[in-house]
Amino acid sequence: MSAPVRPGTVLLNLALTAALVVSALGVSYSVHEARKLTAQSQQLQREQYRLQTEWGQLLLEQSTWGSYARVERLAREELNMMQPTGNQRVVIRP
Repeated sequence: MSAPVRPGTVLLNLALTAALVVSALGVSYSVHEARKLTAQSQQLQREQYRLQTEWGQLLLEQSTWGSYARVERLAREELNMMQPTGNQRVVIRP
């Protein structure tokens, strides 16, 4: 025959079982959140890399459009401008 079960032992076992279930659910939720945040972090890192690449391309494009050779060529071709000769230059002294 088995020994008699004390009433406090049953309550203790139920409380420990409930604590175990709550702890397992907490761990499961924490792992889920960590995976979700890791995926979000990786997505943001990819976006940052894409934006840095685009920024570099825009800087290169800006330097190309604003180069002195291009501005000088456009001034000659589209605005019919030219460099003044030596006798066309005027020096103004204060």
